[in-house]
Amino acid sequence: MGIADDAVEIRSQGWRTLAALHGLIESELERALASGVSLSVVEYTVLDALSRQHGWHMRMQQLGRATALSPSATTRLVNRLEERGLLTRVLCADDRRGIYTELTEAGQALLADARPVHDETLERALTAARDMPELAPLVDALPTLTRA
Repeated sequence: MGIADDAVEIRSQGWRTLAALHGLIESELERALASGVSLSVVEYTVLDALSRQHGWHMRMQQLGRATALSPSATTRLVNRLEERGLLTRVLCADDRRGIYTELTEAGQALLADARPVHDETLERALTAARDMPELAPLVDALPTLTRA
């Protein structure tokens, strides 16, 4: 095994560790959000992303990037959330082809209920992960990522 092979193995191990942490957190969030406020993680991500925008809206492409979904999956997700009355679509005044997605009052209210569930679950999952020797270094590194 050469130096290049060692580098690939180190990156692969890092990726497996990241995937393990992500899986642990996502499964805990999925359970808590579904039982607590009837949202999936990706639905919460959409509501949260919209809430962080000036004017509470985003283009569909931006939502797709925020959720890591394909355009068709983003459309299906937005359709479901719109049917539930949590968001609405608005035509862009500057570009008639552009469509914005915007939180409704019901979406804002559900997000306000969901945020504490999300945050408390995330904290519990990270605390549990910190107790796992293989995940602890990654958990400890998370605060430094936002400073970069």
